[in-house]
Amino acid sequence: MNISSNPMAHAIAILFIVFSFLFIPATTLFESEQEGYISAVISNKGLDFAKDLLIEKAVSSMIPLQLSDIEKSVKIPVIGKVQLGLSDIIICSVDIASSSVETGESGIVLVASGATANLSMDWGYSYKTWVITISDKGTAIVQVQGMVVVLNVALINQEGTLKLLLLDCGCHVEDIYIKVDGGASWLYQGIIDAFQGKIVSAVEDAIVKKIREGIIKLDSLLQSLPKQMQVNGVVALNVSFMDDPVLSNSSVELEINGLFTGADGVSVSNYCYYYHKGSQTFLSSKGSAKMVEISLHENVFDSAASVYFKANYMHWIVDKIPDQSLMNTAGWRFIIPRLYEQYPDDDMNLSMAVTSPPIIRITDHDIGTTIYADLVIEVLSSGEVVPVACISLVISASCSAEIHGNNLAGSIRLVNFTSSLKWSNIGNLHMHLVQAVMSTILRTFFVPYLNLHLGKGFPLPLPHGFTLQNAEIILQDSRVTVCSDVRFTDRYDLNNQLPVSW
Repeated sequence: MNISSNPMAHAIAILFIVFSFLFIPATTLFESEQEGYISAVISNKGLDFAKDLLIEKAVSSMIPLQLSDIEKSVKIPVIGKVQLGLSDIIICSVDIASSSVETGESGIVLVASGATANLSMDWGYSYKTWVITISDKGTAIVQVQGMVVVLNVALINQEGTLKLLLLDCGCHVEDIYIKVDGGASWLYQGIIDAFQGKIVSAVEDAIVKKIREGIIKLDSLLQSLPKQMQVNGVVALNVSFMDDPVLSNSSVELEINGLFTGADGVSVSNYCYYYHKGSQTFLSSKGSAKMVEISLHENVFDSAASVYFKANYMHWIVDKIPDQSLMNTAGWRFIIPRLYEQYPDDDMNLSMAVTSPPIIRITDHDIGTTIYADLVIEVLSSGEVVPVACISLVISASCSAEIHGNNLAGSIRLVNFTSSLKWSNIGNLHMHLVQAVMSTILRTFFVPYLNLHLGKGFPLPLPHGFTLQNAEIILQDSRVTVCSDVRFTDRYDLNNQLPVSW
């Protein structure tokens, strides 16, 4: 592929944006010794994809790269002292034979080798004879061969964000070939002798300069990122980095706090979240590893449930259900006769409220949840809402996780429930009869209502322009892990910005 040397330097910088932006840093709401509850593991396959894609995408905006003019006075046999100059020196393209990215204790190392670069430039010379000055000008083409570019950086956690450190960078050119158009025969050898080393140095210095500029700009960008990810008007996600990225010889692992908080920044940490973090290995064993694996501990979902519960978003007034006869006391006359006797043919509401945050537990084969709720039977009598009885419910449900685009979504299925009378103003109830009605209400209203919202899901933090592809979900060790390849859509401009939004 053809890229300019500037694109290569810029693309190297952008490459590390992708490493960093898989999880955008946010306010450190928890102490650093706490574990993170969301982690991302990027495989060699993912790193290679990012490297190849971003180098390619950097080309269009970075070509051409102009170098500084070069002047030199040289002594030419027979001619004497000649003033030579090169101007409008432009690197038009670079062809990279191979490139690689490696990770380990020494940081992230990117190597582009076997590269050739094509340059265009103008030349000019002048020298004096007895009484006159002779000058000429023309163009030249230069091909740089055997170029190697090496970049070594480290990523560290600095107060919940990533700090990018440039450990080393360099560019080495093996050889160049110059083709001069126009001029006398002595001119060719004169330009080679005078400028070969300077052209090589100019190319090497220009590439290294662009790399350093890109790293400085990227580090500044990382430090200025928003401190919180807003999901909606109710909840936000704390995505503070908890530790330094873990670099092995086959992957990069990033770990963030990952717990939901109120949109106003108030933490839900009346609850103590703890789990033992084991070693992270690639779970996608069907064939080769996926590009990225995003793992969410069950405490992530518990924290979201706690926020919605505290914000009073788990309370519903039901006045319409598929069996609308149950919204009138006449529909209950054989189930609760006294209700119909006291309030004949009155319309009803069912007020359902969750009484504590739902408990979510992830096993190797299932996502289970337990919901504690009260259902109050209300009668609309003479323009007033009259509560007449309250039934306590303990609901056990099974959830399945799905990927819709970049969203982690799901659905819920009722497994079983128990009901008991909490209080009543209409005497004792025959709970075995009420149980059947509660089952109808839960299956025809409550479960479909939850699935309507769970089906939308919430976005996984990915850079704009990237979408999951061939994703699979694995349930293991109290976590939901999304194993996926990614693809890039050309509709997004990598060179302008790389934010993550929800």
